[in-house]
Formats: sequence, structure tokens, C-alpha cells
Amino acid sequence: MSKRPDVTPFFDAATNSWTYLVADPVTGEAAIIDPVLDYEPKGAVVSHAGLERVLAAVTQRHLQVKYILETHVHADHLSGGQWLRERTGAPLVIGSHVCDVQGVFAPRFGMDDLPADGRQFSILVGEGAMLPLDHLTIRVMHTPGHTPACVTYLIGDAAFVGDTMFMPDYGTARCDFPGGDAATLHASIQKILALPPETRIFVGHDYLPAGRSDYACETSVAAQKASNVHVHDGVSADEFVAMRRARDATLAPPLLILPALQVNIAAGALPPADAHGRRFLRLPISLS
Repeated sequence: MSKRPDVTPFFDAATNSWTYLVADPVTGEAAIIDPVLDYEPKGAVVSHAGLERVLAAVTQRHLQVKYILETHVHADHLSGGQWLRERTGAPLVIGSHVCDVQGVFAPRFGMDDLPADGRQFSILVGEGAMLPLDHLTIRVMHTPGHTPACVTYLIGDAAFVGDTMFMPDYGTARCDFPGGDAATLHASIQKILALPPETRIFVGHDYLPAGRSDYACETSVAAQKASNVHVHDGVSADEFVAMRRARDATLAPPLLILPALQVNIAAGALPPADAHGRRFLRLPISLS
């Protein structure tokens, strides 16, 4: 049987995020990876056009969604995992270290009633965990550094790396969020780059560096080792850490970090409605 899954990418231009629909080409069992909930921050408007496009593809191709996979707790977009779980019945999967992330951020948002044990998700996975996808297997690699809970999903010849690394001409993820660490990220990237050179790598975001005009989502282990601007062959761990720390010191917080984190640590569930049907996100204020 083929070990090459069908991969259909969906790009969210507002957050430069990729969502993937990954299917066994023989049987049509499928997983959705890193779904994006549409959120317009100026008016705090939530919509589902992007998610509906993914489900339309599922219906058109007669696929069966078996899993919804999150590579980590995203700080730059709201997760559509809860919405998809309600509509597909598929379990929502995330790395088991999500508990560490919940423990940090729930108190910061005053979410004292949120248990920091990952129960909001359906399945917590760790290093080496296996999930069957008919003739394929989803294998989990714990790849922290961007956050403590980041995982890479290996499905056949494809690796879905989330925010661990990007297209070769853009580099790697920031490590300045709580629990992030540049040396840890470097070690995680080396695990990914130890995969066979022909392994397809699918990234969580794409941005357009100088010289490129089209968004891209797919690269390979060989291409990353040859030309990733941050971690190509010959770049030492010390050099990477120094570069990453200097670069991170210049970066502003992501635009959607405050709404995203409080929704995403709750598995994409929006705050409960009050007696009038209204929902409110929280805005922690830092006083200088």
C-alpha cells in the first residue's frame, strides 16, 4: 500500500497559516491538521468560512475525518478544533505537554476554572505515540522549543512540523514565548533533519521573504539541510542559539496572541455565553 498520503493545503491569508487535510489515498480516512478559526480582531468577529472550505473538500472527496490534530497551542490564530470536533465527531489531538502551557497561561487570563490537565482535548500524545489512519500510521515526535508542547506528526513520507521550522528561505520559529528555548528548538530541528532526505516537510506558516512572490507550504529534509537560512548544514548549535535570541529580541507579540491563547488552551472553545447570549474575551492589562 502507498505510504504517501494525499495532502491538501488551505492557506489563511489573515494569519499566514496553513491548515492541512491529509488522507489515505486508498480508503479516504483523513486527518485535519492545525485548523484556523476566522477571527477579525477590529470587530472581534468570529466566522467559519475557512473551516467550511475544508469540510466541503471532505464531503466532495467522500473522506472520513478520523482525527483533528494540533501541532501546539497557537499564539497567532484561533483554533477551529472545537468547531470541527462538534461537526465531525473526530477526536481532537495535541501533545501531552499542553498541560504545561495551560498552567502558565490560564492564570494570566484569570481562567481559574480551567483545569490544567489537558482534559479539554480528546487525546494527549507524547514522543513515539502512534495513531492508525487505515493503511497509514500517524507517528508523533515531541519537538519543543517554540513552545514546550510542540509536536511533529509523521504520516507516511510527510512530516507536519507546525511552527518548528518554515520554508528554507524564511528559517525557523521564534522561541521567546514562556517555556520556549532556542537550544531546545535546535535539538528538535535536528530530530526532524535526521529523517530520510526525501521526507516531505509541511510548514505551519509562510511569509514572503525578499525575492519570493508566491506562498509555499512544502519543502523537504534535503532542502532544509542544504539551504535553510538559519539551520542549514554547517551552522552550529551555538551559532543558531545566538542568532535566534538576537532575532527574537526584536520581534513584537503576534497580533492575535491575547485572544488566541485563551481560546486555544481551551481546545478552541469560545468563552461561554452569558444570560444574554454574549461572549467575552479577556484583555489582561500590563502596567508600566
